Formats: sequence, structure tokens, C-alpha cells
Amino acid sequence: MPETLANRPSANLATLPGAAVLLRVRRLLVLALIMSLVYGFFTHVSKSYCPGGFSGDGGFVDADGRPTDVAPSCISLTLGPSWLVYAAIGVAVFMAITRVLKRAATEADALRILDRAAAFIGILAVASIVISHVWFALIPIDESGTGAFLFPFPFGAVTVDISPMTNG
Repeated sequence: MPETLANRPSANLATLPGAAVLLRVRRLLVLALIMSLVYGFFTHVSKSYCPGGFSGDGGFVDADGRPTDVAPSCISLTLGPSWLVYAAIGVAVFMAITRVLKRAATEADALRILDRAAAFIGILAVASIVISHVWFALIPIDESGTGAFLFPFPFGAVTVDISPMTNG
């Protein structure tokens, strides 16, 4: 008995059974790569705060403008991408391919699984960018150059650098 396809491939595809599924897997892989690059590109931001400054005679002043012998501490926060988001994108791709191999009874089932994985990857990348930026914007830096805050784990990675103020 010859095999038949529930959905006929378009004219530019080979007549190989499953060609549409292979095309969708390729699309999923390309989407995962593009969304990883987009996430990595848009998840970079920083902010800093240096209370105090320099006096006219070359010394330092604190946040209240009083002369001090000690250089005020500056704090710099930098948001970057989290490896957990990259891992989640990779796991989503592998889980989708595994589910297609184990559970898809028809080509339509396989396409549905792959489409859901693609939607998950897109939503994950965009949500991670938005959540990490909002969370980063809400991190307070008070007058003393410190603040109590939670990192936007697992959506972004924040590095904290505290150093004395320097000329230049």
C-alpha cells in the first residue's frame, strides 16, 4: 500500500514524506537562533551612581558637599543576558523534536508541536527582555551608593561593581 500525505507539500518542496516537518524543524532552529541573538543584544544596560565629587583644591567631597579625605565609592550595575534563558531555548528545541519523534501520530500533530515550541521560544525571549529591563529599572541606588535589591534571576544577570571615585 503506498504512503499518502495528509497535507501535500508545496511545489518547491521535495515529495519526500515528512518534508513539511523538516521544513518546520529548520524554521524552529532558525527562530531559536534569531531569538537568542535578539535576547542577547537587547539585554544589555547599565546604570551607576557616585555620591559626592571633587573639591576645588583637588580633594574629595561627600554626598552632602563636605570635604573628605576618602574617595567616595561609586556603584555600577550592569544587566546582561542570563545563561538560563539560552538553556531554556535549547531545551525547548530538543523537547519539541523529542515529542515529535515520540508522540506525533500525524504530520499535523508534528507541525502543531513544532509551532507551539516556536511560540514558546518567541514569548520566552521577549518576556525575558521586558522583565529583566523592568526589574533592572526598579533597582534602587540610594544616596550612600548602595541599595537593597533582588537580581532579575533567571531573566537577566546583574553584575555589581563598587569602586572608589577616580579623576578622569
